[in-house]
Amino acid sequence: METTAQEVAEWMVKEIRFTGTLRQEDAIAYVKEHFGEQFVFVNENGNPSLSKDVKKAFRKLHGGRIAWDRDGFLWAWT
Repeated sequence: METTAQEVAEWMVKEIRFTGTLRQEDAIAYVKEHFGEQFVFVNENGNPSLSKDVKKAFRKLHGGRIAWDRDGFLWAWT
């Protein structure tokens, strides 16, 4: 069965709920290895990023309970 952006987003929320934070580089490495390359791309700054579909599903799922920390390059439970 093919993995969906929704499943990737669900993993991210679970991970953050459990550990409190999720570093972007760890998320990208895990997603690539366990869900597939199709959920990761290189953005205009040359940095790896999660696909727009994943980010959209992720935002919808956490409904504002998770914040992005620009300085730490991580997401944190609020």
